[in-house]
Amino acid sequence: MTRTPSRDDVRDQLKAFICQELIAGPVGDLADDEPLITGGFIDSFCLAQIGVFIETRFGVYIPDPDLTVEQMDTLAQMVSRVMRDLKG
Repeated sequence: MTRTPSRDDVRDQLKAFICQELIAGPVGDLADDEPLITGGFIDSFCLAQIGVFIETRFGVYIPDPDLTVEQMDTLAQMVSRVMRDLKG
């Protein structure tokens, strides 16, 4: 039986993916509430890649209308969205 990942697991894996695959250049310790898109770390096109990563890694499908800057601009918002479906 596979255990459901914890909030920390989801955050750590998302953070690693974003920092290693999407952010061009070095980044310090990325805060959970750091605005990723509006802060200029990634562009809005990266949301599609994040959506695919979330579906592949956690089995959570996020429909296109939910992959918006308003709903997915910070790591905390992304983690909350994944956890909502994992617990649902």
